[in-house]
Amino acid sequence: MLCLQQHDVIDDLKEATHLGVMPKHDKNHIELLKTWVLAPAATLGSSVRMKGILLEIRARLPHATKKSLNLDGRELTLMMSTSEKAEFHAASAIVAKALVNIETLPVIPREIEDILTIKTSERHRWLADGRLPSAGTRTVKLRGRARKITFHVFDPRIVGDILDGGVVEDWREEDAAAAAENRRRAAYKAKLTRSLRNTTKGGSNSEAEHGDVASNLVGWEEFGRDGLLR
Repeated sequence: MLCLQQHDVIDDLKEATHLGVMPKHDKNHIELLKTWVLAPAATLGSSVRMKGILLEIRARLPHATKKSLNLDGRELTLMMSTSEKAEFHAASAIVAKALVNIETLPVIPREIEDILTIKTSERHRWLADGRLPSAGTRTVKLRGRARKITFHVFDPRIVGDILDGGVVEDWREEDAAAAAENRRRAAYKAKLTRSLRNTTKGGSNSEAEHGDVASNLVGWEEFGRDGLLR
């Protein structure tokens, strides 16, 4: 459940200095303010996840209002001037609606890497072998580019369970053991290949030496022609 803190009109901006960076308005004209505190279940302890939630909600706001919503720690803050009262209330309603069940918002790749403190290669490997189950895919268009990209997203409840269970280190130990076994098998295979190559080469040399000795014997060709070698 989200913990909500609400302020309607603030005449003295000193009361709001703890809120951090303000939007690009004249600070003397900012008098409308509203805040929402994100629950740990929504952020999963990740600053990247918090920023993702901010961007997700900003995407639902009108273009002129997007920059009025900012993030300070786990606190979302909407600040506008009194001359924008109608826009303020409309934006406030959009934010409040977007925050309903925000903890179920799918986790995107860069967020899960930050939450679990894992590398991109580990995410790819564990997604491929099923240890990180996919919750589906998402397609987005890159800003300023024509092409779109598709990537896997993850269920925040499963990500939370993985985080709380501390299984990432176990997975890394399993991967290290598997890599060591693969190296051992590769070394054995290489050794066996070299051994077979040397054996084949040795056999060819013996045949060549036998042919050289035979050619040096007087009458050896006639001996073979007479069929006595069969």
